[in-house]
Amino acid sequence: MICSSRASRMGSACIKVTKYFLFLFNLLFFILGGVILGFGVWILADRSSFIYVLQTSSHSLSVGAYVLIGVGAVTMLMGFLGCVGAVNEVRCLLGLYFVFLLLIFIAQVAAGVLFYFNMDKVKQEMGSIVSKLIRDYKDGQEDSLQQGWDYVQAQGNCCGWVSFYNWTENAELMNRTTTTYPCSCEDRGQVRSPLVKKGFCEDTGSNKTQSGNSPEDWPVYQTGCMEKVQAWLQDNLGVILGVCGGVAVIELLGMLLSICLCRQVHSEDYSKVPKY
Repeated sequence: MICSSRASRMGSACIKVTKYFLFLFNLLFFILGGVILGFGVWILADRSSFIYVLQTSSHSLSVGAYVLIGVGAVTMLMGFLGCVGAVNEVRCLLGLYFVFLLLIFIAQVAAGVLFYFNMDKVKQEMGSIVSKLIRDYKDGQEDSLQQGWDYVQAQGNCCGWVSFYNWTENAELMNRTTTTYPCSCEDRGQVRSPLVKKGFCEDTGSNKTQSGNSPEDWPVYQTGCMEKVQAWLQDNLGVILGVCGGVAVIELLGMLLSICLCRQVHSEDYSKVPKY
């Protein structure tokens, strides 16, 4: 009789420990789901960096942003269901939680594998996107893509993609008869300003008399933006993948705890557990 009572108390304590551990994991799961959703919203809403240039020009990145928003929203919902199911010991919710968590985990792994094997393709697409943007750049045109690239060049202290010579492909710029250069490329030394110049600027300080626009006379940064943009993209995507990896670990632990709690609740007769 004493052994039976002790075993019952131990079983009840085990259920409580598992229940509250599952609640804490799902609370963290809910928060990380919100972070993933925030990444997706950031990609779609950002208007002041290269990510806007890339996502507007590349349909795949926009789709990826919507996928992140969807995964984040579903992750938050699963975290909420897991918290409710754990606290109330509802077997139906725990089982539903496990199934959806498994589906989300499989989808994340598949998306991660696809992204890894398409990373080189994304880097190649960036070069063609920027080259076309520079070639079609119009002075005085209020275009969000142009403004995004101006921001990249001004904040990155760089000019063009591979080098500033990429701007020689712009017919409007090269048809100027005076020394004219992209304003956002202007070499300001160590001076940093929150204001980003747009369009083309004339070098009024030049004393040279010429009949053409020679890029060697431009007072601009000499290095291109390719390495900086790729490093920036790598770092930001690395953060996103890191958060997704952390969510995947929590998902595995959540599935394990939900199964343990579901089996323990099923094996005992608790009047407080709803029967479905």
